Amino acid sequence: MENIIRELEQAEVGKVLVNEPLAKHTTMKIGGPADCLVVPKDIDSIKKIISIIKDHGVSWRAIGRGSNLLVSDEGIEGVVIKLGDGLDHLEIDGEVLTVGGGYSVIKLATIISKKGLSGLEFSSGIPGSVGGAVYMNAGAHGSDMSKILVKAHILFEDGTMEWLTCEELKFSYRTSILQNERPGICLEAVLKLEEGEKETIVSVMQKNKDYRRDTQPWNFPCAGSIFRNPLPDYAGALVEKAGLKGYKIGGAQVSDMHGNFIVNAGGATAQDVLDLIAFIKKTVLDKYNVQLETEVEIIGRKS
Repeated sequence: MENIIRELEQAEVGKVLVNEPLAKHTTMKIGGPADCLVVPKDIDSIKKIISIIKDHGVSWRAIGRGSNLLVSDEGIEGVVIKLGDGLDHLEIDGEVLTVGGGYSVIKLATIISKKGLSGLEFSSGIPGSVGGAVYMNAGAHGSDMSKILVKAHILFEDGTMEWLTCEELKFSYRTSILQNERPGICLEAVLKLEEGEKETIVSVMQKNKDYRRDTQPWNFPCAGSIFRNPLPDYAGALVEKAGLKGYKIGGAQVSDMHGNFIVNAGGATAQDVLDLIAFIKKTVLDKYNVQLETEVEIIGRKS
């Protein structure tokens, strides 16, 4: 790794960190070290980073703001590209937004609401980046990213880049083509909103934000919803009905506020969370014959 780290530093592609604890870069505050973590300063820098990575034949993956993510205690081998400050550009042309994959969803929703643009009210209070929201088709309150996305600039596993339309991304519930069929990450997105009454938009956003604050554990490190809803059932309701609210393994605990959230109650390891996930799955399957599937992405070296 020494040669690739030296080459990345010499290429001046952005911030290069060695053996960086990923607990610093996830909302759950859990995760072992990345051999090398790079925060690119722009999209052109990403092209250089990928070229260097391919020349050295090392593994890599990208992350955003670290929500909806559980990194193993052993960390991640190779290079981790973090989409952050260098990919947080925003252009507003009437009702059309071009926004970087590293842009905060909460910040974006707040800014455009003040401009009287409607369509992102559902995202009020959703942590994470625009790139991550596209990747998993983030949604709430009856809407999601597929309703407003026109196209997205995607970086694929082989290092190629391509613009994909909303249809080509094959969105479904908390899913896109980027997760399995064509693994990739969103570098930037074009969104189409519509004009609305500023006061109404702000009011709806505040209502959604208040609902999250009142029903979700915002005061503990967590990754967001752990399980996909097995519709017509809801994962949180099944967990709560099974009597698992507050159940704890190590430092990982099912939230007292919402059954579909696991919080880091203090000193939790990734293994604590994995053990708790496995216990919840088995309990719900035994009691209700429902197989829960994780929504949170689990990545990193295996123990």
